[in-house]
Amino acid sequence: MNSAIQPKYNMTLVTCACGNQFDTGSVKQDLRVEICSACHPFYTGRQKFMDAGGRVEKFKKKYGV
Repeated sequence: MNSAIQPKYNMTLVTCACGNQFDTGSVKQDLRVEICSACHPFYTGRQKFMDAGGRVEKFKKKYGV
């Protein structure tokens, strides 16, 4: 591997919009993200399932779930 053309791999600080910070490896110095695992609805359990127009009931009725 030619070291002259490879980017330098650094330990970087990732900062989320919610204020959470963690260290990871990257070729960039500092990373700012909008959403992380600490504030993402899927990982926090605050995910809401929207029933638009009775689609869930229609699916359950059709497939017997």
